[in-house]
Amino acid sequence: MTHQTDIWTLVVIAGLACVTVVTRCFFFISSKPWSLPGWAERGLQYAPIAALSAVVVPEVLMAHGELVGTWRDARIFGALAGAAAFFLWKRDVLVTLLLGMAVYLPLHLGLGW
Repeated sequence: MTHQTDIWTLVVIAGLACVTVVTRCFFFISSKPWSLPGWAERGLQYAPIAALSAVVVPEVLMAHGELVGTWRDARIFGALAGAAAFFLWKRDVLVTLLLGMAVYLPLHLGLGW
């Protein structure tokens, strides 16, 4: 690396830091109270479940970039056990995960699914 490249790298890092600070502190810098419209607050209530399902659903339904082609997949049974049997009944996320893994591990390790 040359001396000019190092200076350019430092300038870019400093610029990105400034942009990050300004965008994250924008709401604190403002002197007026700021609130989201009602439709935006309602929409943000669904953000956690949307993000979680965007991560979990492809992991359960796909293998190696393709849809699972057989019913003999331990992930499907673990997800169904966790979702249907426990989350709908108890509404406890930790126990849902534990029950899903309790179904998944014997099928995956024991039967090789």
